[in-house]
Amino acid sequence: MYARVNGIKLFFDVDGKELEPEGNAMKRKPVCFILHGGPGDDHSSYKPALDPLTKYMQLVYIDFRGSGRSDYPDDSTYTVKQNVLDIEALRIYLGLERIAVFGQSYGGIVAQAYGIAYPQSASALMLLTTTSNHRAFERAREELKKRGSPDQIAMAEKYLWPGKFPDNETYLAYYKLFANMYTLKPVNIPAFNEAMGRAVLSYKALNRGFGGDLQSFDFDKELCKISCPCLLIGGRQDWVTPIACTQEMSVLIPDCRTVIIEDSSHIVLGDQYEKTMEAIINFVSERLYCGNLT
Repeated sequence: MYARVNGIKLFFDVDGKELEPEGNAMKRKPVCFILHGGPGDDHSSYKPALDPLTKYMQLVYIDFRGSGRSDYPDDSTYTVKQNVLDIEALRIYLGLERIAVFGQSYGGIVAQAYGIAYPQSASALMLLTTTSNHRAFERAREELKKRGSPDQIAMAEKYLWPGKFPDNETYLAYYKLFANMYTLKPVNIPAFNEAMGRAVLSYKALNRGFGGDLQSFDFDKELCKISCPCLLIGGRQDWVTPIACTQEMSVLIPDCRTVIIEDSSHIVLGDQYEKTMEAIINFVSERLYCGNLT
């Protein structure tokens, strides 16, 4: 389904009930916006992994502008700031007072920016394998030089770091080549490749991100503005947003619960699904799922 916000059609998909019958009353569950990574991926990689969360929250999956099934306006608008404006516009469009925001990788960057810009609208943030500043990508570059193959290093230098993918076919080829870097478990590689294969990728969104915002953004001095509870999850062997990023963020966000997932790279939901979901559900149950009756 689509919402017309800020001059575009923004794709979103809803999973789960907001109101749940309980005896002679209705229990209201929090609404959580689910933000995808990339930039240039879409929401589909979260399905069906996040299905168990519908017991605790109503999930609203979103494709950013210029990504997935949303409209593709001029790529000059494919920015973190505009993504945040679109999320706030969607919240208003749906008539919601406050929303939880879940974001992994680039989605976590946008979620942080939302919590900083609209603290009154955010009820909780869940940030998975992400970073608060551009310096993470220099760390990632160094990690890749240590752990990657010559072909992986060459492809990242040519296309990823400068944001110069020529088409979606090359973008998909990148993911297939890097599958063993995103997940530590060889058994997960076929599922990873399937997920990327069914995603509606956007090389222009990725190029705009790595060639623009991701070269200079820095939230470190603004994380103190996040006033809602925050769950921060890092993967011990993550090469994209190395564990130092998680550790540094954890002391800058006022109300922050930090969980480090051992034996995991960037895709913690793939490498350690049960442990990651346990951390998310515990946080939601204790800090967000209040079960108000209305």
